[in-house]
Amino acid sequence: MQALKARLEQDFADALLDAELNRDEVTLIVAAEQLTQVCRRLRDEHGFEQLMDLCGVDYADYGGSSWETKQSTEFGFSRAVDGLGHSEPVAEGYRFAVVYHLLSIQHNQRIRLKVRLDAETPIIDTVTDIWNSADWYEREAFDMFGILFDGHRDLRRILTDYGFVGHPFRKDFPLIGNVEMRYDPDKKRVVYEPVSIEPRTLVPKVIRDDNRYWQEEED
Repeated sequence: MQALKARLEQDFADALLDAELNRDEVTLIVAAEQLTQVCRRLRDEHGFEQLMDLCGVDYADYGGSSWETKQSTEFGFSRAVDGLGHSEPVAEGYRFAVVYHLLSIQHNQRIRLKVRLDAETPIIDTVTDIWNSADWYEREAFDMFGILFDGHRDLRRILTDYGFVGHPFRKDFPLIGNVEMRYDPDKKRVVYEPVSIEPRTLVPKVIRDDNRYWQEEED
């Protein structure tokens, strides 16, 4: 994997922002404007003929104070749901990312691509014309994170319904949602209404230390 990482760094020197090797897994961080070119070359020149997975990531408040969960606070353990205790988005405004997992059957190798996206306009080119399997993956990332894939032929929700408001995998999406729906027997259709329940956070009643991780003090 070290040799693969070195070879890819050399071949894609102009397109890579960084390359990592952790636990025998190679991750290439690619500039958004170079994505389709890199993907096509990885398929045609390096044998990564299959896209195994594609997902979105929301890094809002990653590593910030809201991730410190050793002790509960008045807001409980719930993270990024009520705008309290937040830090600034990480990576200088790059809140979102799209991650691609590629497989080369002929070489028995896997690599990961990561593309960082702007917090205000998370949009990136589709790779459906390179790997057909990206179709539903990109729709899921759009539905859950609100990431737009330019050039996708049918970019619409795939898990939530057409009247759903918001993107439920975003860190700032409220636990109670934005709207609630019910079937109206008089109108004979599903209707959407404002949420009728109060926001809440879940706080464990008992907080225990795990003695498996205690370090004995030296005498």
